[in-house]
Amino acid sequence: MNKKLAWLSLVPLLALPVVGLAFDVLTVPEPRVVNVNVVGLVNLIFNFVWPIVVAVVIVLFILAGFIFLTAQGEPNKVAQARLAVVWGIVGVAVIILAYSIISIVRTQLNA
Repeated sequence: MNKKLAWLSLVPLLALPVVGLAFDVLTVPEPRVVNVNVVGLVNLIFNFVWPIVVAVVIVLFILAGFIFLTAQGEPNKVAQARLAVVWGIVGVAVIILAYSIISIVRTQLNA
């Protein structure tokens, strides 16, 4: 009996977001005028790629830490983990340089 009561109380809670978001679907969005220029395109690409690159670097550091923890003193695994940390730092440096270059170009184009 308790399982049935739990499932019956869970169904309305799971359906609540669907009902709440249904009102957004019923409204018709206004058409937008899209102005495409170089700066807007660069911003669009940068805003798409930025979170992916940051996530990859974070995963690389977590992987290097995991390899360090599981190495148990083996020189090959410790060297592999150190190499992963070095490449993670290189990745962060490249990300900072890319962001700096984009900022410099934006400043020079007065955008």
